[in-house]
Amino acid sequence: MNIEKIDIELLSRLTNAAGAPGYEDRIREQIQKEIKDYVDEMSVDNLGNLIALKKGTNSDSSENKKVMVDAHMDEIAFMVTHIDNDGFVRFHPLGGFDPKTLTAQRVIVHGKKDMLGVLGTKAIHMMTAEERKKTAELDDYFVDLGLPKEEVEKFVSVGDTITRERDLIEIGNTISTKSLDNRIAVYILVETLKNLEATPYDVYAVFSVQEEVGLRGALVATRNIEPDFAICLDTTVTNDMPNVAPQKKVTQLGKGTGIKILDSQTICDPRMVDFLKATADRDGLKWQPEVLPAGGTNTASLQRGGKGSIAGAISIPTRYLHQVTEMVHKEDVLESTRLLMAALETMDKYNWDR
Repeated sequence: MNIEKIDIELLSRLTNAAGAPGYEDRIREQIQKEIKDYVDEMSVDNLGNLIALKKGTNSDSSENKKVMVDAHMDEIAFMVTHIDNDGFVRFHPLGGFDPKTLTAQRVIVHGKKDMLGVLGTKAIHMMTAEERKKTAELDDYFVDLGLPKEEVEKFVSVGDTITRERDLIEIGNTISTKSLDNRIAVYILVETLKNLEATPYDVYAVFSVQEEVGLRGALVATRNIEPDFAICLDTTVTNDMPNVAPQKKVTQLGKGTGIKILDSQTICDPRMVDFLKATADRDGLKWQPEVLPAGGTNTASLQRGGKGSIAGAISIPTRYLHQVTEMVHKEDVLESTRLLMAALETMDKYNWDR
């Protein structure tokens, strides 16, 4: 089945659902609602990974293999560490932040109830000349809930999580919002489960936890599943902005799905790389090679966990990663979905012998 358009309402639901690392309950519940009618089995492991099984035509045969597809569902976030005498909330980051991107942003504190706040810092009018030149640091920021300490403490405690607030919008041929890393991959996996036709092998769709703090959930899931083949779905850097040398561009928006070859944590199995390339070429899908010199994804956990697997990744080119304006091209998303579906449906046709 060829998917022709993006379900914006579904993607919006997925990006809006809170899911700080280690606290993925809300996004997990949303995914469960979306996929429950399209899978044969569904379970949650002790760490919180959601694992959905879609059985293949060889499921009861000695020819059966296990294919794991991973899309981490956590998002970069914060945790409350202190409430000062004026009611301002201090926090610790959960995942990688560029502090300067926090200026003038809204957040949601998930205490006894959700509370909207703003990330505050010193106004430029009050900065010294030296302070204006200084690069912002995380300690310069605090959350302002607009309430005194005694009111804040009725609802907020140390250890509560904080997520960023930003609605999804369409801009030209792109989509922009927070947490497209990695909710765009979650969306692709959900859409694949909904539309996937018969597959030769059992497909384990894993919506994993705690990727942003160390690739943790996928490693546990891989140990339990012990897949023969594994495909990671995640965003990747574009670096296709003005004044960037051509050799520094990792991928480009609108040029198709990314097929990972290497990142700082993984050298993808050449067989999986060749299989994904051949599948894309066979079906006339746009793709681009991804060689990422810095940063890594759950591909590393998928490759090394359990008994080891033939692993690779389908990467969605994304601008402005780890900001609230992350941006993907609609056609890249569609091509990524089409490639994943085609790969899962024809995995038994490829010669995997070395």
